[in-house]
Order: sequence, then structure tokens, then C-alpha cells
Amino acid sequence: MKEHYSPQQKQKLRSTAFYVTGIGVLIAGLSYAAVPLYRIFCQAYSYGGTTTGHDTSKLEYMKPNKERKIKVRFNADTAASMQWNFKPLQREITVIPGETALAFYTATNPTDKPIIGISTYNVVPFEVGQYFNKIQCFCFEEQQLNPHEQVDMPVFFYIDPEFAEDPKMEYIDDIILSYTFFESKDNLKLPIPNYVKKHREST
Repeated sequence: MKEHYSPQQKQKLRSTAFYVTGIGVLIAGLSYAAVPLYRIFCQAYSYGGTTTGHDTSKLEYMKPNKERKIKVRFNADTAASMQWNFKPLQREITVIPGETALAFYTATNPTDKPIIGISTYNVVPFEVGQYFNKIQCFCFEEQQLNPHEQVDMPVFFYIDPEFAEDPKMEYIDDIILSYTFFESKDNLKLPIPNYVKKHREST
């Protein structure tokens, strides 16, 4: 049975449709811009668990604190449009402040076309980021995987021994290191953090 609407009802339906469509476009736009905006925000305010970068200056003289053990858990995510399979090769490892540690992630391209990916990362709890130093990692660097190719990607890091001296870190024994891969496109450019630029200039 065909329903009949008054002119007022038709106008209301059209307004609702336009409203819903507008909200959908807005959400899509914000999702698309989330990565560079998140990176800019974190770099400006040192927020969101951003780690301190490729800092090797303390490696020669830092002293491990063997009385403090920290469990580092690893998480892997991909953006909705990213077709890679991405996961950590280990669920967790136990580390102590002042000692280096090595972990691996693996990525597979299950498609029949090459795909270029680029990743962001963060650390939870957020306040631990200032003590989490990566010596080598795959973040903010484009990675191309050919059809059905699989690669293992290392993360070489240490937790600054000053972590154990910070009263705010006293009850933090678990850390989550999380990476998210996005498909790299011409209109998706992640800004490179200043500490990465300085590291490249010094090498």
C-alpha cells in the first residue's frame, strides 16, 4: 500500500536525509584526516603515548635496573582500507630499564597487487612514552609489499633507566606498544617527527 505524505512531512524527510548524509561526509572526512592530525597534535604537545624516538646517546653508559621488571605487550592494527595482514610475532616480553630489547612484527600482502604501507605508533600508558626509546623501527617509513609477500619488521628499543626513578611510574609494570598500518597514498602524508629528522641528519 502506497503511503502519502503531506508537504511538511516530505520537507522533514528531505531535511533528515540531508542531515544524515552531511554527518556521514563529515565523519568520513575526519577519519581520513585523523592520522596526520593525530601526528601533528602529538608532536606539538608530547601527548598520546608518543615515544621519544631513535635515541642511542645513552646506550654506552646507562646502567640496567635489574630490580625492576616491566612487561611489554605488542599490538597490531590496520586501517579499514588497508589490506595487509599485520601482527606481532610475540605477544609480550619482559624487559628491565636500561637494557635493550628486540621484538618483531610481521606483515603479509595477501592481494595480487603491490601495496605500500606506512605506520604510526603509540605507547600505553601515555606517560611512559617519554621513557620508551626506539633505536630501530619501521614507523613513518613507507614499506612496499609485492603480491603475497611477507616480511618481518624489527623493533629495537630500550626503556630509559630513569623510568625506575620516577615516582609516577612506581606502579606501572605493564606497557603496550601499538602500531597501526595505513595504505600510503599521494594524499596521505604523515609528517615526519623532528627527532627522526635529527637522527637522519646525524647518520
